[in-house]
Amino acid sequence: MAPTIPLAWQPILAEETAKPYYARLQAFVDAERAAHTVFPPEPDVFNALLLTPFERVSVLLLGQDPYHDDGQAHGLCFSVRPGISTPPSLVNIYKELRDDVGFRIPNNGYLVKWAEQGILMLNAVLTVRAHQPNSHKNKGWETFTDAVIRAVNAKDEPVVFVLWGGYAQKKLKLIDTERHTVIQSAHPSPLSARNGFFGSRPFSQINAALSAAGRAPIDWQIADL
Repeated sequence: MAPTIPLAWQPILAEETAKPYYARLQAFVDAERAAHTVFPPEPDVFNALLLTPFERVSVLLLGQDPYHDDGQAHGLCFSVRPGISTPPSLVNIYKELRDDVGFRIPNNGYLVKWAEQGILMLNAVLTVRAHQPNSHKNKGWETFTDAVIRAVNAKDEPVVFVLWGGYAQKKLKLIDTERHTVIQSAHPSPLSARNGFFGSRPFSQINAALSAAGRAPIDWQIADL
């Protein structure tokens, strides 16, 4: 049984979910769930869309695929559930936030507050087999999330697209860079953060672009839990 697209996104994505590949993708995920542990849990698969309705999207932050260890993934890129250790990429995001906007590093990695302010925290692939990164790539999720990116690109008002790392930057071709702001750098993972993520100051750039477009800036601070 496929999880339901959140109501606000259904008219936007109805054409996409009617395509044959989407039914095949859902059948694949259902079979994976029957035979293996799959993250995130089914009710959380579309949390990025649920927490950030289409009309509220002002920033799109793109990740790759969900965290694959127990209890981490809950449908938002880079975010983990309360009580779960902050993963290395998010540790580096927090360090850059501290240096960029004076962020106080919290004791958790639960980023729902960002999604509720209009940041669509989208992974390119929305499910993963437990402990096997990228195990659900090239099964159809990328086609679906490309359609989400295209829909956001087609919004009347300008959006800030944040593309960290080579994988995300391949999506640049889906974005009208004349109308929207694109912020790119190295990925915040420990393997690449020192190659251009640290010092890139993306968070102040996002807020400057939002302010220039007459939108409210993001309050980045995450509270301790």
